[in-house]
Amino acid sequence: MPPSQLAALPHAANAFATLFVGFGINAILRPEHALTFFKWTLPTNTADAEMASSMTAVYGVRDIFMGLALYSAAIWGTKKSLGWTLIAASAVAFADGYICYTHGQGQGNHWGYAPLLTIVGTLLTGLFD
Repeated sequence: MPPSQLAALPHAANAFATLFVGFGINAILRPEHALTFFKWTLPTNTADAEMASSMTAVYGVRDIFMGLALYSAAIWGTKKSLGWTLIAASAVAFADGYICYTHGQGQGNHWGYAPLLTIVGTLLTGLFD
């Protein structure tokens, strides 16, 4: 059986989608907690804290979008489109990790799962069939 036909791959993609939606909801409702994934803290200055909370909500909406895009590709798309959507999501995770790296910490929280997205996505594209 070609690797792209493994039954576990779409389930893994849906699990990633659920994680993204969960992270997004958390970022919108609990910005201070969401910042812990970046190893950052909410500023103590009120104006800065409000700005950080707003930007965290933007990050939350982005994560919810990524989750919904994955669900959409899994339900109505092809395995190849689901694979490429996962690869695109892995690029976001790698970029988040790089941003954390430039700030000196937190990259492991992103670089730990980014390769998994890439691997599952690449298998779904049929590249190794």
